[in-house]
Amino acid sequence: MAYDRRGRVRYRRILRFATRYMVENWWFELFLPRIGLAHFGARGRVRRWQRMSKNFYHLATDLGGLMIKVGQFLSSRLDVLPPEVTRELEGLQDEVRAEDFADIRALAESELGMALEQAYEFFDVTPLAAASLGQVHRARLSPEAAADTGFADVVVKVQRPGIDMIVDIDLSALRRVARRLNRVKLVSRRVDLPALAEEFAQTSLEEIDYLHEAQSAERFAEQFEGDARVRVPGIAWERATRRVLTLQDVSAIKVNDLVALRAAGIDPSAVALDFANVMFDQLFIAGFFHGDAHPGNIFVTPVPPGEDGRDWVLTFVDFGMMGEISDTLRTRLQGFLIAVAARDGRRLVGSMRELGVLLPTADTRELERTMSALFSRFGGVSFTDLQAVDPRELREFAAEFGETIRMLPFQLPENFLLVIRAVSLISGLASTLDPEFNIWNAVEPYAGELLKDERGGVVGAFAREAVSTVGIAARLPGRLDGLITRIEDGEIAVETPRLDQRVRQLERMVGRVVSAVLFVGLLVAGVLLQRTDAVFGTVLMAASAIPLLHAVFAGLVTGRRG
Repeated sequence: MAYDRRGRVRYRRILRFATRYMVENWWFELFLPRIGLAHFGARGRVRRWQRMSKNFYHLATDLGGLMIKVGQFLSSRLDVLPPEVTRELEGLQDEVRAEDFADIRALAESELGMALEQAYEFFDVTPLAAASLGQVHRARLSPEAAADTGFADVVVKVQRPGIDMIVDIDLSALRRVARRLNRVKLVSRRVDLPALAEEFAQTSLEEIDYLHEAQSAERFAEQFEGDARVRVPGIAWERATRRVLTLQDVSAIKVNDLVALRAAGIDPSAVALDFANVMFDQLFIAGFFHGDAHPGNIFVTPVPPGEDGRDWVLTFVDFGMMGEISDTLRTRLQGFLIAVAARDGRRLVGSMRELGVLLPTADTRELERTMSALFSRFGGVSFTDLQAVDPRELREFAAEFGETIRMLPFQLPENFLLVIRAVSLISGLASTLDPEFNIWNAVEPYAGELLKDERGGVVGAFAREAVSTVGIAARLPGRLDGLITRIEDGEIAVETPRLDQRVRQLERMVGRVVSAVLFVGLLVAGVLLQRTDAVFGTVLMAASAIPLLHAVFAGLVTGRRG
């Protein structure tokens, strides 16, 4: 697409910034270590990261558009970026200068096909919030429209004029940067940056389609229908287009406003736990989740006490960035959750491999040992308690496992961008609301339910496998008999006279194998079922003695005959 002069300048500024710091980091982090000067590269690393982060901060606030979104995402990537980067970008808010109201009016009236005075009884010319992709104004529907929708006070989201072109420029620049970085093996073996850029592009294009956002809001509302913990704003569909969206005004207490929460008699720690539980429901059960659940998009709304005594709800807004998890990925995430809750290092590493978080060539033995040691010493410790751990103990742990941790064979799998962002937001916001927040406690109820479901799944899977194995074993004697018949008929030529004897021995051995399979199957199924059905489980365990006796005594008889 051909860009005007301003578009070309914007495109070149993004590429110049990326090229400058790619070359700088290549020189200090790759070239100098190759010629034995790694200590020179490490000496000023912190200052370089801080300078780069500050410069990106200024670039993003000056350009706006998707650069703000990129900065917000980078600030949440505590898992892959140094703290020198994330700290500098923490203050990067999705707040930029407001558009001239005349331009906003022109776009809104063009989209709605009528003057603002006709579309709304009242429209505030001063924006409630100005963001990188659009801005929000308070308004009021006419009595007739209010009667249809069930609400009168609304907020109207209006896209910035020309934002389509800006997003297209930014995405073109980001795709080119991703292709360049992907040529570096150190990067390409950790993450497929072009695929990540495309995932970011898809999310961004959906975010500037307000009709898509409205549909996502309704789907989210249906997902939590009847749930007393969650509220979602209604949509005024007659005042909704691709570039203008009218929603019920649900403004209340900002979720991280601790002073306002306490003044309203609401316990921030209870809000932290509810927020974490609601987000876990979306990620691990429903598979459709809010991908931008930062404090600006969540309110705590006081309500009349219900039957359970609850007098507040979590109100989610801004559904432009939603994530969806496939059934397969959700099952693997559940496995990861179970491993974390069980503090099982080996299982955790296995679930990470299934998720695609580990490099295919990763040697996981040392990683399993490290994770097991980590769970053993720090599992279940809250973030606040972790800060109080004796620094000498942390140093000892780092000395023993530091090299493994530094060389963690992680990679970023595709379609995982919003999942990681959501988990990061859960941890950050919950810890802000409650410094004593312990994510293990929030995970425990889910792990208990999943473990219960898993036990049933294991029993079912074992039963299917046992039936299949017994079926194969049961068919073997017949197939062996057929083989012997073909040999006797001369259809198969053999050279050993002892084949008949060995075939008979094999038949007896197959019988013992069938008995052994039945014994193990009945015993294991009895042990698993005894937790939920003691009587049936005990019966199965007792019945397993019969095939065990056959396997043992048949072996003794065979031994004597031999």
